[in-house]
Amino acid sequence: MARQQSLFGDASAAQAKAARPGAAPTGGGSSKSRGAKAKAASKTSSTRKAAGKTSPAGKAAGKPSGAKRASRSGTTTTARSRAKGGARTKAHEMADASREISVSEFFAKNRHLLGFDSKRKALLTTVKEAVDNALDACEEAEILPDIAVTIEAVKNQPDRLRVTVSDNGPGILPEQIDLVFAKLLYGSKFHRLRQSRGQQGIGISAAGMYGQMTTGSPTVIRSRIGKRHDAHEVAVRIDTVKNQPVRARTKVFEWDRAHGTEVSIELEATFKRGRGSVDEYISQTAIANPHVQITYRAPDTKTAEVYERATKKLPKAPKEIKPHPHGVELGMLMKMMKSTGSSKLSGFLQKDFSRVSAAVAQQICKLAKLEGSARVRSLEHKSAEALYKAIPQVRIMNPPTDCLSPIGEELIQKGLQKEIGEAEFFVSRTRAPAVYRGNPFQVEVGVALGGDLPAEDTARLLRFANRVPLQYQPGACAMTKAVTGVDWKAYGLSQPGGSMPIGPVIFMVHIASAWVPFTSESKEAVASYSEITKELRLALQECGRHMQRYLRRRKRIADEMKKRSYIDKYIPAIGEALRDILELNEKQTDNVLVELRDTLERSRTI
Repeated sequence: MARQQSLFGDASAAQAKAARPGAAPTGGGSSKSRGAKAKAASKTSSTRKAAGKTSPAGKAAGKPSGAKRASRSGTTTTARSRAKGGARTKAHEMADASREISVSEFFAKNRHLLGFDSKRKALLTTVKEAVDNALDACEEAEILPDIAVTIEAVKNQPDRLRVTVSDNGPGILPEQIDLVFAKLLYGSKFHRLRQSRGQQGIGISAAGMYGQMTTGSPTVIRSRIGKRHDAHEVAVRIDTVKNQPVRARTKVFEWDRAHGTEVSIELEATFKRGRGSVDEYISQTAIANPHVQITYRAPDTKTAEVYERATKKLPKAPKEIKPHPHGVELGMLMKMMKSTGSSKLSGFLQKDFSRVSAAVAQQICKLAKLEGSARVRSLEHKSAEALYKAIPQVRIMNPPTDCLSPIGEELIQKGLQKEIGEAEFFVSRTRAPAVYRGNPFQVEVGVALGGDLPAEDTARLLRFANRVPLQYQPGACAMTKAVTGVDWKAYGLSQPGGSMPIGPVIFMVHIASAWVPFTSESKEAVASYSEITKELRLALQECGRHMQRYLRRRKRIADEMKKRSYIDKYIPAIGEALRDILELNEKQTDNVLVELRDTLERSRTI
């Protein structure tokens, strides 16, 4: 049996060899017969080769071309190109130089996009990102936030500061610490459509990366999730090439707090007071978040300053909503169609979007000339485009607004009074929710006027987005454009053409949205969507009318008090003249003066 297998194997090999063009004849039979077989095999092979190269039918049948066979045999595209074209070209060099970069590597080289373009601003951005994370965590866990911010100089290291921000929030799972603080574009807020301070999962990781780049020091995190759990201290760095965290060290330690998180970052930075400083950011955060208590210690002081909370009531917790059909773009619609859990088109429209009922879904399908029972994942690009064009033609309710958590008129006034107590008049307005690109948003405006505020200075504008102060790029922000676009002369303020008004006034403008349209990754200015600027203008005008009434009344009072001062000034002289003319005694003179004063004062109204 073994011998037969060997013979069969030899015969098969001989036949295969004979089938190759130009192969020497082997095996049994006459030489003439063998030559004819070889010639026929050669002809058949050549015909098949030509068919595989030129015939579409050959390609459809799966017969590879010569180029494909060369690729399968291990020959690279570059080698084939070089063999055909000769010498290595510039295109080969450019192709060799191309490589993929990670998001961490990109932002490491372009850190100005994230707000780290100067040492002073880098300090502010680091504090802001840490405080924003702390506030979001506390509010989501329904914990009244107590936040401590400490900035201290690093010994024997000029231009180096250490920022430490701690909170009493729910803490972070030990296995999640590395990813939260040392991986860009990692977070829980990007895919949730509801109001939150953070959105992209970049901020605190970028702050740690900046500290690592400028000082080489890792980000140190302490966290505890409950009394029955250990407190963990973790030091992490970020591998910018791979956008992955690298744990430098970790340990379990004793902590006196039941739960919370503390992050410490050492970085090259400069501390200065004044506009655009950490001091101003902390003060404005206390205005927009009257429920928070902040303990703040600057590097040039030994004692901490405490910003007491104005209310012990937490803001309304925003709820997550689904995308609105009027805000979705064609590419996103196609992506949602491929990833939906619904099998039918009608079910997809109802379950994956907000405010779409069965009747609305049927109307959309009818306009798109599609069946509601069609398999949504099987629809082609043409059908998706027809669906996309049909959606705007259908009247759909605005998205729900329970995804928003505005500050409220009363708390805006309390926050302004607490931090800007020298003003004499306060007014605030919260507009009804509106929509841009299918995203709900709400505009709020507060005004503080008069008192000890400087009367000859330009009005001050405090800008907020989702309760976060915006301190840079005011000229590019929709809020600034809205304020300068109002004619404040009509409301009693002086205003040079196309600029901020002049007078003892402070404007506070807040936009709350499920997705704030920032102009850049540094989140310093809001884009000028027409729907947003319209709501801002209307809210400012409402406050302007109240301010105008107050200013007019104040002017009337001032004029009246001036006229009444004339009574006090001239009545004694009138009394002396009456006494001399009518020969009155002193008692009679006093009685006449009292009656005269009462008559004059009753005739004056304020």
